Amino acid sequence: MSKELKTGITALLIIALGIWGYNFLKRQDIFSASTRHFFVEYNNINGLNEASVVTINGLKVGKIDQITFNPEPQKRGTLLVRLSIENDFQFSKKSVAKIYSAGLMGGQNLAIIPNYEGDNAVSGDYLQGEIESDLFSSVGEKLNPIQAKLESVLVHVDSLVIGLNQVLDDKARKSINKSIIGVEGIINSLNKTMASANKLLDDNKLKIDVTLDNTKKITENFSKVSEDLAKAKLGETVKKLETTIDNVNVLVAGMKNGKGTLGKLVSDEKLYTNLANATKEMEELLREMKLNPKRFVHFSLFGKKPKPYNEENNQKNLSNQ
Repeated sequence: MSKELKTGITALLIIALGIWGYNFLKRQDIFSASTRHFFVEYNNINGLNEASVVTINGLKVGKIDQITFNPEPQKRGTLLVRLSIENDFQFSKKSVAKIYSAGLMGGQNLAIIPNYEGDNAVSGDYLQGEIESDLFSSVGEKLNPIQAKLESVLVHVDSLVIGLNQVLDDKARKSINKSIIGVEGIINSLNKTMASANKLLDDNKLKIDVTLDNTKKITENFSKVSEDLAKAKLGETVKKLETTIDNVNVLVAGMKNGKGTLGKLVSDEKLYTNLANATKEMEELLREMKLNPKRFVHFSLFGKKPKPYNEENNQKNLSNQ
């Protein structure tokens, strides 16, 4: 091998090592056959740089290679991000490349949100770009509408105060002051009334306690009476009373219809008349026996007959002897 050939081979090795070292410092592995490159367009990269890493589901799979302005005239001003993925993980062209905050101290990374519908993405394809709001941006986005509303409210409050100043003249203000003073007087009166009520309660506390104790005793006695009534089987007693009343109602109904002795006595007028006549005759007979006993028990040695019945004397309660 000639000296010139050795020199040429050495120079080629030095150049190759230099290229490899340069790419190694840029975190590019030129010997990796599975490295794929993709492009993403952004209007604002929000602090993303070529030192940022690329992740899928939190796993580092690549890095940002290059960030340049888009050379196409119709897309002037947009940023074109070139990223490399050193992992053979497959995802579709519908996947999203989202810029997100790496921490509170700053720094942005890029995450691939994989989508598995459609054709798989191949090296050189464009992915859809999105930007995730960081903590401070999110707070600012939420505070901006609140600030706008607050400014609007302040403007209305200012207008309201101006209107009130125009409406409330000296007379109206004096009237409002008098009203406030009146309300203050009412509150003072209420305070005095409450103080009097509290004093009254304090003075009669013993009587109130005695009344409450009596009420408690009455309640306990009433509870005991209720318990005694429950034990006395009041329901059965009422049921028996209802049965008795039903029987009495049946008896009265039979008397009205002339059934039985009492029914006939009540409803049969002829029987009543006969009983009345018999009673009357019995009364006259007893009176006759009392006034003229010799007519019923007669004893005579000489055969003297007793005097006959005299109705007139009987009515006058006189004897015939």
